[in-house]
Amino acid sequence: MPRRKQHQRKHATPARARLLTPEVEARLIEASRAGLAVDLAAVYAGVSRASFLRWMAYGRTEAVDRAAGQEPDSENDVFVELFDKIERARATAAMAAAMDIRRASRGGIVTTHRKFDPHSGKVLEETITTPPDWRAAAWYLERQHRKQYGKDDHLEVELTGAAGGPLQVEQTGPAADLATRLTETLHALQYPDDDQDVDADPDAS
Repeated sequence: MPRRKQHQRKHATPARARLLTPEVEARLIEASRAGLAVDLAAVYAGVSRASFLRWMAYGRTEAVDRAAGQEPDSENDVFVELFDKIERARATAAMAAAMDIRRASRGGIVTTHRKFDPHSGKVLEETITTPPDWRAAAWYLERQHRKQYGKDDHLEVELTGAAGGPLQVEQTGPAADLATRLTETLHALQYPDDDQDVDADPDAS
């Protein structure tokens, strides 16, 4: 079995795991399952953002090394376990969010509101059913299938230089201005002397 490089064994030491108590681990997992960002998950668990990210880095590196067949470093077991649990918790949060988006796109979500009617002295209930919302489905497609449905604010246009010159790459701004800039560029390539003063030619009469 391949032996781990010496510098990789220095990634973690028992001292660095002192703050990673069972309570801290449980709160990090709980926050991640709820969908909190790294910063807020760390605050909720009572540790610094840097510590949380460092633990995850240790766990990810060790997991990758083990998958590659390198000799396991037992000192990093706690970080590998944390990394695996946090990744699963995040996947659970993403799954719940995706289901909510799909439900919103189909509609039919029923909610009941209660309010006190001062005139009758009774508590009235109002049931509301949400209509289908195509924007939720569009939002999902734009992010989950960006290649097919994503929106790009910038486009890249490749042009061949005048007289067969080297390829030029022009980074454009918003797509709405693309047609104007492309027309101007093509015109300059086809008619390179249009902007020159005819009197600049000493042979011109």
